[in-house]
Amino acid sequence: MGLIDDITSLEDVDLAGKRVFMRVDFNVPLTPAGEVADDTRIRKALPSIQHCMKEGARLILASHLGRPKGEPDPKLSMEPVAARLAELLGKPVTLVDEVVGDGAKNRVQALREGEVLLLENLRFHPGEKKNDPQLGKDLAALCDVYVNDAFGTAHRAHASTAGVPMHAAEKAAGFLMLRELQVFAELLESPDHPLVALLGGAKVSDKILVLRSLLDRVDALCIGGAMANTFLLAQDYTVGKSLVESDKVDLAKDIMAGAAARKVALHLPTDVVVADSLEAESGRVVAIADVGAQDVILDVGPRTRQSFADVVLRAKTIFWNGPMGLFERAAFAEGTFALAKAVAQSEAVSVVGGGDSVSAINQAGVAKRIHHISTGGGASLELVQGKILPGVAALGK
Repeated sequence: MGLIDDITSLEDVDLAGKRVFMRVDFNVPLTPAGEVADDTRIRKALPSIQHCMKEGARLILASHLGRPKGEPDPKLSMEPVAARLAELLGKPVTLVDEVVGDGAKNRVQALREGEVLLLENLRFHPGEKKNDPQLGKDLAALCDVYVNDAFGTAHRAHASTAGVPMHAAEKAAGFLMLRELQVFAELLESPDHPLVALLGGAKVSDKILVLRSLLDRVDALCIGGAMANTFLLAQDYTVGKSLVESDKVDLAKDIMAGAAARKVALHLPTDVVVADSLEAESGRVVAIADVGAQDVILDVGPRTRQSFADVVLRAKTIFWNGPMGLFERAAFAEGTFALAKAVAQSEAVSVVGGGDSVSAINQAGVAKRIHHISTGGGASLELVQGKILPGVAALGK
């Protein structure tokens, strides 16, 4: 986290007349008709983009979209993204139909001060995900200044995040990137206590390192979602046909012992919502001791929602990652939404990371009352684990 001190802010770079290559995160959902379904990520990048335009930069934007297999895929073209960005900026955005090549070079050379172009989907090039050195050099040759404003991809050592800055004459972090790093630096290095972590989602195995890291930082840990089932099984409760990692029971026991040794209050569900299957239209509330052999646990119950909310409302700092249940289905969303509302009601500094948690915050209508909603689920979890992100390390002086 000390790398923040070694990173130059976009605000401190002379941009006038310079070719600026900005890595952004425009990996947005598309409608069946191929239009942008949610432009949140595009909007998040606007402050950095507009600053470059105002300062007279010749701006080259680059992003990936979806998961093409290292070759062009018309369904994943950046065309709808360029169209939406142009609407938001109120100015034309030129879409280049390739990632690198003579066409891209010529378009960049033709750019005037304050103008913007967008390269085609970076992952159309096989060298992007491989961090191909030649692609990094070719992209760097397009610019005078490299800027990374894509926190959501900073944990990936790809050509556009780790390769290009190795060859750029100047490099800086965009406003979104800096904000994310500052928030997580405060969360990890100087949080107000009590610090409470709320973890949900499907698997303990996905968050082993996160759990272990948090045990040394938090005062309380609330665990819900399917990952709680493994902890319940470790306490010899029946979890029926629920999603559970039976091979991680010993790990769950270690986490619980670690919490006890550190005097971290570890809260697990005391009641749950169960159904016969994932496709059920409704569920029923039972105490965890009453879960049957044929039951599937799909949400935390009312008592658990209240007890988790009580912990949240006593917190001074909150970190939340992962839903409390199968919130995509209305019958099993109440636990996650109840937690979202509790976090919003809290006076604590609240940091929410992860796509599902962010989605829940938005669906619950409380996004404006959250202190910080991270744009990078994977990146935020790696920061919490204490890892150095390749895209951040590459920005260091």
